[in-house]
Amino acid sequence: MAVHVRVAVIGSGFGGLGAAVRLRREGVTDFVVLERADAVGGTWRDNTYPGCACDVPSHLYSFSFAPNPEWPRNFSGQPHIREYLERVTDTYGIRPHLRLNSEVRSARWDSGELRWELDTVSGAYTADVVVSATGPLADPRLPDVPGLDTFPGPVFHSARWDHGTDLRGKRVAVVGTGASAIQIIPGIQPEAGHLTVFQRTPAWVLPRMDRRITGAERWLHTRVPATRVVRRGLLWGIREVQVGAFTKRPERLGFVEAMARSHLRRSVKDPELRARLTPDYRIGCKRILLSNDYYPALTRPNVDVVTSGLSEVRGSELSAADGTRTEADVLVFGTGFRVTDMPIGHRVTGANGTTLAEEWKDGMAALRGSTAAGFPNFLFVIGPNTALGNSSMILIIESQLNYMADYLRQLDVLGGRAALAARPSAVNAWNRMLQRRMEHTVWNTGGCDSWYLDSAGRNTTAWPGTTAEFRKVTRRVDLQEYQVLRLPRARRTAVAGVEGVVAR
Repeated sequence: MAVHVRVAVIGSGFGGLGAAVRLRREGVTDFVVLERADAVGGTWRDNTYPGCACDVPSHLYSFSFAPNPEWPRNFSGQPHIREYLERVTDTYGIRPHLRLNSEVRSARWDSGELRWELDTVSGAYTADVVVSATGPLADPRLPDVPGLDTFPGPVFHSARWDHGTDLRGKRVAVVGTGASAIQIIPGIQPEAGHLTVFQRTPAWVLPRMDRRITGAERWLHTRVPATRVVRRGLLWGIREVQVGAFTKRPERLGFVEAMARSHLRRSVKDPELRARLTPDYRIGCKRILLSNDYYPALTRPNVDVVTSGLSEVRGSELSAADGTRTEADVLVFGTGFRVTDMPIGHRVTGANGTTLAEEWKDGMAALRGSTAAGFPNFLFVIGPNTALGNSSMILIIESQLNYMADYLRQLDVLGGRAALAARPSAVNAWNRMLQRRMEHTVWNTGGCDSWYLDSAGRNTTAWPGTTAEFRKVTRRVDLQEYQVLRLPRARRTAVAGVEGVVAR
């Protein structure tokens, strides 16, 4: 028999744990957090590759309600971030709500009961509200390379690092030069016998202004909380000022481009290699990367950069699209994640009997990044068009948690068994506005093909504004954008009798 809860949260990364904490702070204790793995942490649990770290300053990449005065560096590594999430789980009493090893196989809306039916590997649940916090960096994206199954050695994605593979003296090939790859390459270059990097498109790279946070700073942040508030505020404010260049005036990014070119010139003396590493698109079109050791690693004698994507595998021989061939013993993919086609979408069936993936076949679309037409009482954390190009996603997450909290308050006010269904007209109006604003952003005009864009070239990922603006538009639920669903009167009376509730 299914276990009923008021709220079912899917995922236990920053989004899922944040939702759980917010539910408890709102007085909601009848909820579960369904996690497919055996521990919390989301992407910071899954990504354990050499050099894994965050590219957002630690004091900004953390919950405002759970500050950590003991961050060891400006940019913390994966172990410290995961430790932080474990501590948040314990501090806010989330453990009793966790259901680990409980991957959601399907979620189906029951229009007759106004509830969600969830099937997990550990049992069945029903829930009045579902909060999907599966995150955009949860499911690795592997390219469909002909002959890949013939490769005789280890093959793995950066988010599924095989720590049992010894790279010492091996010929290693890394496919991709994105945010993960530029951390992996310097991490494995010293031990690899030979390292081949397949670069389809060069990235813009800026210096990483990282340093150890001193004991005096940590002491001050612990004893005088206002100092960490100021530090976080400064980090936030600088990034808010920068947003306009990304979203309205991409031509103003020329100064940042000059900084990146200077960083490349200082790091790579070989003009031929430097030319291969120089992007031909506007900085910011793809995510700007931060590293002090990526370029130096590429100049080492045991490293080759192939400026073309991997096109074919024949046993241990790898062929690039430009005809370059090389041999490898180990193949590592740093090819990103399934961002524009959320895998959870294939498992969620809404009021129309269609899956989220089917409804989104022409592109993802959600009202205020939080709710989709045809899926009542189903909310997203980090939904469509909520990603940031230059700031902390934790700011977006907390804004969406504000929306979630007000959503539940509105249901309480309605009373009885009720649901809110996003009106298609409201979803369409919201997304028309987004796409109009997107026309002027660097992501759409910068001349690159990035993971911000779906297969049709539509930007269904990024938020074209400041975090302050997003916080404002998600502060309250506008009931005019929703249809209120009620049980039929006969069913309402029967349910009230069974549950002891008087429907209003």
